[in-house]
Amino acid sequence: MDLRTTYLGLELNNPLVPSSSPLTRHLMTLRELEDAGAAAVVLPSLFEEEINRESHTLDRYLTEGTESFAEALSYFPEAPAYRNVGPDAYLEHVYRTKRALDIPVIASLNGISPGGWTHYAAEIEQAGADALELNIYYIVTNTHLIGQEVEQIYLNVLREVKETISIPVAMKLIPYFSSIPNMAYQLAEEGADGLVLFNRFYQPDLDLDNLEVVPNLVLSSSAELRLPLRWIAILYGRVAADLALTTGVHTATDVLKGVAAGAKVTMLASELLQSGIDRLSTILAEITDWLEFNEYQSLAQLQGSLSQINVGAPAAFERANYMRVVGSYDIPDLPMTSSIP
Repeated sequence: MDLRTTYLGLELNNPLVPSSSPLTRHLMTLRELEDAGAAAVVLPSLFEEEINRESHTLDRYLTEGTESFAEALSYFPEAPAYRNVGPDAYLEHVYRTKRALDIPVIASLNGISPGGWTHYAAEIEQAGADALELNIYYIVTNTHLIGQEVEQIYLNVLREVKETISIPVAMKLIPYFSSIPNMAYQLAEEGADGLVLFNRFYQPDLDLDNLEVVPNLVLSSSAELRLPLRWIAILYGRVAADLALTTGVHTATDVLKGVAAGAKVTMLASELLQSGIDRLSTILAEITDWLEFNEYQSLAQLQGSLSQINVGAPAAFERANYMRVVGSYDIPDLPMTSSIP
């Protein structure tokens, strides 16, 4: 069975791409992912905050003691005193991963502001990454910041990065734009080679005993597949960028649904963290079995077949489907109650 696909101009053996997670942080597990059948890997993100922290740390080493010794500014610390802070270690990880694996390596940058941190995109390219995923994780709390300004942040970062590097760039999106199709169109026009739907915002919890806000990590489930599935089906054939589905991919059925909606690849992490890396090979075998049973010759035949532009009832992805779902649920028969006197 031919499971080949293309994503960001990269030829892949199948649509399974482990997304950024602790599993892609170490060479040993990265090799295991490749052996289990991963078509490509997305490395953990280099965060804007880590880059800024390195800059501040280095500045402290370079200026420490300058109030007392005039010649201190000409003194540079030994490399071990400030190397391996965030960015240096990340670039080394990209370099070593690319030389250890035969599959494409996609690096990731996570930030919200164009400027100094985006120059690391060029260093990531030089380290050997095959592509770059931009993950703009931005929670808007400013009541005066309008939606158009938020969208412009994404476009500005993408524009600056595209001007800096020549490798393909994918944008990881959130599902909260007022018009997802228009935002996807703008990003594609600005040069995004791919769109990854969707970023999961990890919601904090409240500790009532200690009156604290605490982090709360909950792994995904297949139920979360429906949101990116719907929007990929809507966007397929309407934007000039490859579509990747992430969030909620746990089974072969999830993968096949994503491809049928129009995704070039499906990205997964929670399932591998829960079930182990060998789960990849099981999913691949189940994909092959389903395609053969249904007499497909290749995965490409399924690609986009259930997208909005290809289904017989395109309104199924719009308001009509909402009305059908709301009207389809009946409450169970309630027990008879005595009449009120």
